[in-house]
Amino acid sequence: MVFALVGLVVLALLGAVHRYLWRRFVGDTTAPGSPLRRAGTVAAFVLPLLSVGAMTSGRVGAPFWLQQVLAWPGFLWLACLLYLTLALLVGEVVRPVLLRVLAGRDRKAATAESGAPSATSSGASSAPPSGTLVEVPEETRPRTEELVPSRSAGTSDAAVRTATEPMAEPEAEPSTGPDTEPAPHPAAEAPPAPAPNPSRRLFVSRVVGGAAAAAGLATVGYGTYGVLRGPSVRRITVPLAKLPRAAHGFRIAVVSDIHIGPILGRAHTRRIVDTINRTSPDLVAVVGDLVDGSVADLGSAAEPLAALRARHGSFFVTGNHEYFSGAEQWVDHVRELGLHPLENARVEIEGFDLAGVNDVAGETEGQGPDFVKALGDRDRGRASVLLAHQPVVIHDAVEHGVDLQLSGHTHGGQLWPGNLLAELANPTVAGLERYGDTQLFVSRGAGAWGPPVRVGAPSDITVVELASRQA
Repeated sequence: MVFALVGLVVLALLGAVHRYLWRRFVGDTTAPGSPLRRAGTVAAFVLPLLSVGAMTSGRVGAPFWLQQVLAWPGFLWLACLLYLTLALLVGEVVRPVLLRVLAGRDRKAATAESGAPSATSSGASSAPPSGTLVEVPEETRPRTEELVPSRSAGTSDAAVRTATEPMAEPEAEPSTGPDTEPAPHPAAEAPPAPAPNPSRRLFVSRVVGGAAAAAGLATVGYGTYGVLRGPSVRRITVPLAKLPRAAHGFRIAVVSDIHIGPILGRAHTRRIVDTINRTSPDLVAVVGDLVDGSVADLGSAAEPLAALRARHGSFFVTGNHEYFSGAEQWVDHVRELGLHPLENARVEIEGFDLAGVNDVAGETEGQGPDFVKALGDRDRGRASVLLAHQPVVIHDAVEHGVDLQLSGHTHGGQLWPGNLLAELANPTVAGLERYGDTQLFVSRGAGAWGPPVRVGAPSDITVVELASRQA
């Protein structure tokens, strides 16, 4: 019931996020009925179906070839979904700023156009239009007495009245000739019509959407390149108080979370083996989550592990993904490849004890970690190194006097900001930390689960060099 409810919540969230992406990338930037809008709408339905298929095909026992077909587009789209959404959320902050800037620029342009004088010749602009009253200066006005004839000259009163009254100008007949245009009036002249432009909102939507798409896809592309290129090598020195001088400088190549599966196959395993062998370690520790699939499907992809070379051999403990993939079969298979599985067991190495416990996911099959069996009867005067897939068992390691625990599982978060979520579930996400008298080192892993993408958490193989305080 709980799993069904969680599944419904996840599906509802995926639907809401895809609806948001469709609106910003398709609905706001394309015309209704256009080919681009139809293509975007189809993608909004097909891509999430591919992602669901990639996540569930292995669990439901689909043929391996179908898992491979679905894995690349389905898992890559999940990474794209994350970073396209994050980029669009940043764009939501930029969008109103751009709209205000463009609106202000348009207002300034409109004001400048409305305040500009009409384009006329200098002569036309200085001459008053016909029918306009112009005040004549006082000194140029004609004197009335000079225009009125003297009555003594025999002029009648009617003539005088006629002479002293202004003559009415005849009304101008409107011209209807083809070559005659009425004189324009400045107050009635309309501003020029603006040139047709795309709407401001459409322009901003396309700019923000294009920038978000470029940023999101570039991030995913760079993260994919980092995984396919293979892990880098890190080196750290860990001092152990109980380590004898004879074991000073002992080198353990720690590799975790290889995740051989439908995407990362035999070539991925070969790159990791070659990288480890170039470090010339004294011992190789494969700390869980080797595979994502059955021995029948992935056995051949794991075969390059047989080429691992170390003076004291290679050791393996289960991770949670082994219990999704048939842990017993994989333990037998890695043994055939020359690795030594440590199933709640311990071996004595030169100067220290090396122990390994099963992953906590094995508790569902009655094969969980057993610290008493692995560490209960050992000599606590000797230094001890524990291989345990998940960092959460660190408190059991402290209780049993372990000097150093080597773990993986977290992938360092793999996809930023996944490290923030990983910190909520794990005491240490990556690197070396101390818990009481026990030190815990967590590898970021050499592969990737789900999307073959890493952002902010590059894959690694770490050479842990043990240092004796007595030296």
